[in-house]
Amino acid sequence: MKLTKKSHACIRLEKDGRTLVIDPGTFSEEDAAVGADAILVTHEHLDHFNEDRLRAGLESNPAAEIWTLKSVAEKLSAAFPGRVHTVGHGDTFSAAGFDVQVHGELHAVIHPDIPRITNVGYLIDDGRVFHPGDALTVPDHTVETLMLPVMAPWSKIAEVIDYVREVKPQRAYDIHDALLTDLARPIYDHQIGALGGSEHLRLTPGASAEV
Repeated sequence: MKLTKKSHACIRLEKDGRTLVIDPGTFSEEDAAVGADAILVTHEHLDHFNEDRLRAGLESNPAAEIWTLKSVAEKLSAAFPGRVHTVGHGDTFSAAGFDVQVHGELHAVIHPDIPRITNVGYLIDDGRVFHPGDALTVPDHTVETLMLPVMAPWSKIAEVIDYVREVKPQRAYDIHDALLTDLARPIYDHQIGALGGSEHLRLTPGASAEV
């Protein structure tokens, strides 16, 4: 499976000539979802969900479909009947040849005064890749490659390190990194790599790796 990092929280997965895109948000490239056969969205925040990005993906491929939670599906289902599917924790489905399990229910706490919204994570192909969205969800399944939300308004580095320790992936690739400057990256790389207990990696936007 080929993993391509897009900006911020968006990734593209390619297998057997088909493409799955997760979280093409406002911080991602305008064409992040173009050419996708299937698109998954973890939650409604703009850095993960951008309606224009999704519409561009669906219009570029008339066979493309979206799987997401209710709050996002409601914004798109009328315009693309039969192509937008609502999912929640515990669901399993096949999307463009990828087997997907849904894990998690709520977004991480940003502040006690801010109501929590729904957030789901996606476990791909029996644990080969896990994208948690904006939550430190630990799936009840072995994870080979964890997409790690490395820096966010709702987290601190101790939580990120402990999350890697709890999931115990073979490797963790950074996502959710648009707010992390190049000046600060070496600090995160060193501490997560030294303390997380798993191989810690990052890709620049547009770069790929085999997973």
